[in-house]
This record gives sequence, structure tokens and C-alpha cells, in this order.
Amino acid sequence: MKTITGLLFLFTAIFLTSCEGPIGPQGPPGLDGADGQTLLGSIFETDPINFTSQNNYSFLFQFPSSFEIYDGDVVLVYILWEQASTNDGGTVDVWRLLPQTVVLNDGVLQYNFDHTTADVRIFLEGTTDFNNLLPAESENQIFRIAVIPAAFAKNNNVDVTDFNAVMKSLNQNFNTIKKINPSIQLNKK
Repeated sequence: MKTITGLLFLFTAIFLTSCEGPIGPQGPPGLDGADGQTLLGSIFETDPINFTSQNNYSFLFQFPSSFEIYDGDVVLVYILWEQASTNDGGTVDVWRLLPQTVVLNDGVLQYNFDHTTADVRIFLEGTTDFNNLLPAESENQIFRIAVIPAAFAKNNNVDVTDFNAVMKSLNQNFNTIKKINPSIQLNKK
């Protein structure tokens, strides 16, 4: 009798586990970010830029049409300030957040920027005569433009003066930086 009862339970278990009912309704979509939007930052890097009287000592970067930026997004610009030596004989890039001010013998020079949802303008301003700037102050300048989503910027305590901390917090690496060719950008606003 125990054998018949055991077999009956075994067949019942197999029968019940092989049954399928109708597929239920789809659940609500999950949230990718803090407010349901994907929180991806983007970083753009310029090729070397020369600030001259011909370009009014400015450079205009227009965001690609495929890139969407919102009014509340945070735009930060960094200048490649120097390359420092490392203990192993190599070098490491030193990035500084704009604006950056340099005191010269004949006045003050400031690297600065402004932006809209369509572009970023990087420019020189100050009290010095820009025509007398040394090549190191006006030529071959490299910048990185970081666009940080508003919700991300609001909910994170990232030291924005530290470019590497910004990169890390956005899960970006040097392979994800988008290169900007200044020769195809406009120079005047």
C-alpha cells in the first residue's frame, strides 16, 4: 500500500509541475537612474587649440546633434595644466577646473567658459594684452568638457575639481572620451 501511495504522490507531483498557466501581465519598467532616466555623463576632449586674435581668443564647441543636454545638466570644463612626473619615470596629466587665473607681469589672464544646451565657449579674458601672450599661454591648449546629468549631480558628493573623481563617478574611462576636432568647430559665437 505504501508503494501505491508513494507512486500516486510522485505522479501528482510530476503532473502539477508540468502544468503551465497563461502568461501574466508585464510588470512596470524598472528605473535606470534616480528619476527613471539613464544617468550617463559624457566627456569630450579637444585637440590642441590656439587662442589668437583671428578667433577672438575663443573656441566654440557645438554639441553633436545626436547628444541631448538639458537645462539642469552640469557642464564643467577642465584645462590640461601640466604633465607631472611619476615615481616610475612616467608622466601623468594634471587637469584643472575652469576658470583658472594666471598672474602675469603685465596683468591677469583667465581661462574661462560659458555654455548653453547647444554649445560651450572657451575663451580668454583678463587685463593683460593677449597679443603679448607666450605660446605656452595661448597655443596648443587642450580641454575636456564634462556633461553631468542634473539628477546625478544633485544626488552625489563628487569633488568636481578632481577630474579623475568625476570620471570615476560617471563610470567613464579614457576610451569613452569623445575627441573634438577644433578645425570643424566654429570659432566665434
